[in-house]
Amino acid sequence: MKERGSPFGGRERMEVTFTLKLKAKRKSDGPCAEAPDENIPAGSIPRVSRLMALAIRFESLVRRGEVRDYADLARLGYVTRARITQIMNLTNLAPDIQEEILFLPATQKGRDPVLERELRPIAAVPHWPRQRKMWAQKRREGVF
Repeated sequence: MKERGSPFGGRERMEVTFTLKLKAKRKSDGPCAEAPDENIPAGSIPRVSRLMALAIRFESLVRRGEVRDYADLARLGYVTRARITQIMNLTNLAPDIQEEILFLPATQKGRDPVLERELRPIAAVPHWPRQRKMWAQKRREGVF
């Protein structure tokens, strides 16, 4: 429905009507329920693996220009700029260490074996061979 010459300063007013259909909920015990995939191991992905993947994704967003800078990421994610910097510093790790972090085994119970806080000193070293030595030392000590 359109109105001409409305009292809103000569603006036209348009009214739109539509119908919204909601999908029915699935019952998990019904015959159509999907069986869990036996190839997917039980447990949860370690937090540091998720943070590593996030840092790689954020880096590509900044590189492609979809976000201006880390401060923009912080605003969008409702976290501090300092926290974004901590997460993004994971990209300073040697590529083989990043790969190990990404493919850590799922945590079955208890706490994750590797914490992001423990990786900060390693990521702060700009020399990859030294990072690898520090990483190997931590693994030998059983920290992770």
